[in-house]
Amino acid sequence: MSGPFEERSGAVPCATPWGCWYQTLEEVFIEVQVPPGTRGKDIQCDLQSRHLALAVRGQEVLKGKLFDCTIADEGTWTLEDRKLIRIILMKTNRDAGNCWTSLLENEYAADPWVQDQMQRKLTLERFQRENPGFDFSGAEISGNYSKGGPDFSKLEK
Repeated sequence: MSGPFEERSGAVPCATPWGCWYQTLEEVFIEVQVPPGTRGKDIQCDLQSRHLALAVRGQEVLKGKLFDCTIADEGTWTLEDRKLIRIILMKTNRDAGNCWTSLLENEYAADPWVQDQMQRKLTLERFQRENPGFDFSGAEISGNYSKGGPDFSKLEK
């Protein structure tokens, strides 16, 4: 197995008017399409534990209360190819049961199918961490996977 689980299994993006967002057990990724030729000095990005604000050339793109808490000091943003802003937020609650249903409270919610796919992916990512000798990147899952799937930690070994 080479590369992180999310690289092998792919992302489950939630489309938005400005781009998309997706998540792993530990992080939330936000990709914002901006006009070609955008420069770093054109961007104002404020990342806080529960709030996000992004403006490009003085125009507000995103602003609001995040779905859940993040570690503010570990949040980053980059401008790629002068046309894409990528924001990475580190979740404070990093278990498979913490699947964000929307990026901001009451905004940019994943539709039910995307939400289901996100939860499946986080559950498989949890299984991968618990069983590093196996490759779950192409696995299918059905049954009880909501809230991170069944808890096997209390089973006798």
